[in-house]
Amino acid sequence: MTLAPANLDDAQIAAIARRIDRPVVLVGLMGVGKSTVGRKLAALMGRDFVDADDSIEEAAQLSVAEIFEQFGEAYFRDGERRVIARLVEERHGVIATGGGAFCSDETRQLILDDAIAVWLDADIDTLVERTARKDNRPLLKNGNPREILTNLKDQRGQYYSQAQVHVVTGDAPHAETAMRILEAIDRWL
Repeated sequence: MTLAPANLDDAQIAAIARRIDRPVVLVGLMGVGKSTVGRKLAALMGRDFVDADDSIEEAAQLSVAEIFEQFGEAYFRDGERRVIARLVEERHGVIATGGGAFCSDETRQLILDDAIAVWLDADIDTLVERTARKDNRPLLKNGNPREILTNLKDQRGQYYSQAQVHVVTGDAPHAETAMRILEAIDRWL
């Protein structure tokens, strides 16, 4: 997908939003902007936004990092799948998922069946810079973040590429990325 600027007016945005009849689920690596762009996208569409990780933390009364530390990744992924299934079933407008959610066969299939999956993609330099801003990424705690993110991108690309829509975020403002997502969904529909 190209990084062409979005040129949608309010009427076009509203027309596209009316055509979207299921949740838009943002997938991609940590730091790609799923939560921030998701909020902008939901506002443009006049729909609600929910971050799956926030919902998981609320349900567990623990942070994602604490769940990983105390119970391990497999336990976290099972809970993540159940929460995402509930959020999709509740028909939220835009849902941001954690970076590994779409790699689970079961979670990926439920998203592909009942939502519109949008793969937000960015280059490694951008991801390293963005993830360095927060110290709450369990998978980046032990090792070189650039190497870890590069490996994750290589491992997870095969899963992310199954999303119905693919948008490269680049360094564009989040509002512009949200507009490009709408244009890409419109073309896909």
